[in-house]
Amino acid sequence: DGKIIINNARIVCKGYSQIEEIGFEETFAPVAHMEAIRMFLAFSCSKGFKVYQMDVKSALLNGELKEEVYMEQTEGFDLAEGKDFVCKLKKVLYGLKQAPRAWYAILDHYIQQQGFKKGVARSNLSIKTDEGKLLVTRVYVDDLIFASNNDEMSNEFSQNMSKEFEMSMIGELSHFLGLQVSQTKAGL
Repeated sequence: DGKIIINNARIVCKGYSQIEEIGFEETFAPVAHMEAIRMFLAFSCSKGFKVYQMDVKSALLNGELKEEVYMEQTEGFDLAEGKDFVCKLKKVLYGLKQAPRAWYAILDHYIQQQGFKKGVARSNLSIKTDEGKLLVTRVYVDDLIFASNNDEMSNEFSQNMSKEFEMSMIGELSHFLGLQVSQTKAGL
């Protein structure tokens, strides 16, 4: 009938069925608590900063594994010559318990390379200062919110992040984790 059908497939690990090994008991995600987000917004408002949001596409597929992880072949992917073969993973997959930690390690390393310092109280808060210019960013799994007193610094940050990772600039923050934010000249 002339229709074009595109089929996408994504392999997902059954992280819930992992056998106890390195890092299995730990659950990790760079999560910002609501109080911390409110404090971030209050700080931004008190300084007159514009707050922006970026979204990482396929964040959990960016991480590199540091430990050896194997998985069974998924249903429908059985190799004819080795139905009992297992796959050794080189990168993380969705569903793998190590995925959020691996993603955050890559993101954190890159942000620190860009001259940011980690917050003392929260590890997912990063601050960059440069001759009176200030940029503050907070990570929530695959979302970043950031604020600055310098538009040029904000633009440079968003461009650098988009070049390094597959990210989209959502723009000025308006909705975040159930919060509705309105930014005006009078404040947030």
